[in-house]
Amino acid sequence: MSRAEVLEVLPDAGVERAPSPLWTFGLFRSELVTTFRRWRTIALLGVLAAVPILIGVAIKVETSDGSTAGGGGGEGPAFISQITNNGLFLVFTALAATLPFFLPMAIGVIAGDAIAGEANAGTLRYLLVAPAGRTRLLLTKYATTMTFCLVATLVVATSALAVGALLFPLGELTTISGTRISFGEGLGRALLIALVVAASLIGVAALGLFISTLTNSGIAAMATTVGLLITIQILDQIPQLHALQPYFFSHYWLSFADIMRDPVYWDDLVRNLGLQGLYAAVFGSAAWARFTTKDVTA
Repeated sequence: MSRAEVLEVLPDAGVERAPSPLWTFGLFRSELVTTFRRWRTIALLGVLAAVPILIGVAIKVETSDGSTAGGGGGEGPAFISQITNNGLFLVFTALAATLPFFLPMAIGVIAGDAIAGEANAGTLRYLLVAPAGRTRLLLTKYATTMTFCLVATLVVATSALAVGALLFPLGELTTISGTRISFGEGLGRALLIALVVAASLIGVAALGLFISTLTNSGIAAMATTVGLLITIQILDQIPQLHALQPYFFSHYWLSFADIMRDPVYWDDLVRNLGLQGLYAAVFGSAAWARFTTKDVTA
């Protein structure tokens, strides 16, 4: 965000006054516009949209001779063997394929750059001119990151639905429990899964925001966030750490598959959302404590 844009949002920046809800909305809107018009953000969304296309085309080519997707041995992301029977399963497969790395990486880039990127560009101190306030700015940055979480997840789901409808048949589908549900109900569950996946990223968003307050280098913040993400993913696969793994933010990410049970199995879903809330509270508080006491010189 340029200084001119900041002053446009803050026309009375030199006057002490209480922030109004309209001003807060203006700041949030400005952050959204600035974030989503960056080429980096557009490129991230483009990559996320391309993943379902690649999966769909690969499965179409693989099964063109009548063979089973995934070789019939259950290889690959969840639901992949059922895509040829119902294109809606491409939505579930694409989310399962992007959630372990692509989606969190994109969130890590946006969150890691939130504060550090402004400091590196020299615009952070202008954003803190009255009546902004550090707490309000931090909450606005986090709300913007969470909006990106939702948009990124919906981009994956929408792309997968379009490709699935184009390449494969649609109709009633069979749940994990073996029951049949209508296409409309399946579509509703797909939307619920997308919302759960977006909510599963609030912990990563808070972690990235906290790291962003520790440095004035946006690249360093993004790299550190993505590095921690990869490290946690690796640790979550080591059997000797089974006692710690339920506390890793990524441990219950794939529990969204339980939404495709009949009835829905909520236990791991609730654990996942509770764990994400805990990470958001801990690292959100740490980000606030750091940012409100930080000496801002840029």
